[in-house]
Amino acid sequence: MYFAVNGVTIDNMEYLLTDHAKKRIAKRRICFSWIEETLAYPARMESDRDDATLVHVLRPIAECGFRVLRVIYNETVIPVAIVTAYFDDEVKDL
Repeated sequence: MYFAVNGVTIDNMEYLLTDHAKKRIAKRRICFSWIEETLAYPARMESDRDDATLVHVLRPIAECGFRVLRVIYNETVIPVAIVTAYFDDEVKDL
């Protein structure tokens, strides 16, 4: 599955996908289970450089040759809103 309905809960974190995220995730053929794994068990968390409301979580995805999936979400809204997700080929230290 490449997108999901809003209002999903993972490890007590309720979240939804913005329309932008749904489109980008489908276009990039990112499996929703990879997003869930990244949210639940990130290898690294980063603050956004430009927007203090955004958090980046990163995790290597074994099924994709350990490419690093970056999921960006807004933590200041309830439920948390996933803004986008993509494979970040610039990350080399995970």
